[in-house]
Amino acid sequence: MSRNLSFYGSKSTIEEAINNQNDVALFLSKLLFSTKAKHSNSVFSPASVTAALTLVASGPDDPSISKEILSFLNSSSVDDLNAVFSEIASVVLADRSANGGPKISSVNGVWIEQSLRIDSSFKDLFVNFFKASFDRVDFRSKAEEVRVELNTWASNHTNGLIRDLLPPGSITKSTDLVYGNALYFKGEWEVPFDKSHTRNEKFHLVNGGSVSVPFMSSVKKLYVEAYDGFKVLKLPYRQGSCGDEEDTNGGF
Repeated sequence: MSRNLSFYGSKSTIEEAINNQNDVALFLSKLLFSTKAKHSNSVFSPASVTAALTLVASGPDDPSISKEILSFLNSSSVDDLNAVFSEIASVVLADRSANGGPKISSVNGVWIEQSLRIDSSFKDLFVNFFKASFDRVDFRSKAEEVRVELNTWASNHTNGLIRDLLPPGSITKSTDLVYGNALYFKGEWEVPFDKSHTRNEKFHLVNGGSVSVPFMSSVKKLYVEAYDGFKVLKLPYRQGSCGDEEDTNGGF
């Protein structure tokens, strides 16, 4: 089996595919915030979810898995997913720290049991298109060592913020493949908060109680909107310069 390393499509086709992924992101957000994040602080990256699932859909697994992923991501083909991945990697997740923008590091990895026979075209796809780390490892007799290795990989690519991604027992001798995606983001607000304006205020907890915590304050006009069950605040962060132009984007 071989894989084509080039994925092309019309602008309208790619835009439609990206819009489909935006719909999936909203679905995941609603699911997360109504369950796991309902009573806790949570953060997740829809782009990372899409990237990881695209890796799996493009991999050497059972074709039925790819079909399930395509159905979930509302995509017509793996090529469409790869086109979206290429657009996200080159535009959305482009590092702009050299031009005063945010530091962004998005990396992918694939670890495959060394005793399995894998067509070389899959390695070419992961390494050349996805720019992913590709390693043949010994899950059968060194599962715990591989788990530690994968956690080190995640820690190194997130500036030490994600240290124990895979808990003990998550990798066993029966593991065949592991797909990984790590995303690191560090940006500065377009208009930084003045530390002298920080003051303690009452913060209301979901259990009805309250605590006193330091609140950042700003006299600038900000976008805020209240919806049924949640509120949205938009805080623009500095995107950096691109040639003679300067662009800003927003963080929610």
